[in-house]
Amino acid sequence: MTRNPWKQDQRNPAFFSSLSMSEEVTYADLKFQDSSEMENIQEFDQVGVKAPPAPSHVWRRIALALILLCLLLLIGLGVLGSIFYLTSKIEMEKLEKLQNFKDKLQNNVSLQLIYNMDSLEKIRNLSSTLQEMATKLCYELCRKEPEHKCKPCPEKWEWYEDSCYREFKEYETWQKSDSTCSAHNASLVKIKNKSVLEFIKSKKLKYYWLGLSPKDYKPEIDLDETIISSDWFTRNTSDLHGVMYCGYIHNPYVYYDLCSRKNYAICEKLANPVKIESILMNEEPGERM
Repeated sequence: MTRNPWKQDQRNPAFFSSLSMSEEVTYADLKFQDSSEMENIQEFDQVGVKAPPAPSHVWRRIALALILLCLLLLIGLGVLGSIFYLTSKIEMEKLEKLQNFKDKLQNNVSLQLIYNMDSLEKIRNLSSTLQEMATKLCYELCRKEPEHKCKPCPEKWEWYEDSCYREFKEYETWQKSDSTCSAHNASLVKIKNKSVLEFIKSKKLKYYWLGLSPKDYKPEIDLDETIISSDWFTRNTSDLHGVMYCGYIHNPYVYYDLCSRKNYAICEKLANPVKIESILMNEEPGERM
């Protein structure tokens, strides 16, 4: 029959002694754990929550560095803001000065333009006055010396007011007479104002073609009526065809005859402006002593 070891150990006094010590150690551990848990519970009841562990020296240094960096950034932003403000202020002052200079310059230019315009107008008036005086003086000189060098008309042409006149003594048809005038850059005389009328009447012309438009009939009018006439020639002489009648002067009337008949011609053209220097220099350089 096999024996039970457990039962044998129970009979051994040493076994009981060992068992008793083991139970005491276990009881002590349990009691220590219970006391630790009670202390934690009491600490939790007093504080409310368990305090976190204290931060280490590394985190303190990092926090301090971040604070310093933020301060440096704030200082930098302040400096940049001050620089930007000062720069903007300086630029605004420069822009204001430039605008003031521009306004003054425009004002000066406007005043100068006004002054120049006034001066130009005065010069024009003075030039016109001098030209008028030279014209009157030259006209008086030409009355004494018809071919005076100040005369604004070509040689053999008579000067009256602002036109030059010349009589051609060759008998020619009206169309040929008109061509003769054109060859001298002139045209047959047209009487369009009272002054010219009196000038033509003073010459007592007879059988001189006038610059009247050809007609297909033979009217007869007084010379004075030609001023208000609308019959002054404006067409080309090449338009003449068939039997046409042209006007000629036989002081103090205007008659019409066949354009193919032959009469004298009197031409007119615009006179040149009188040269002032021709008035001031009465003698040629070679004629001076």
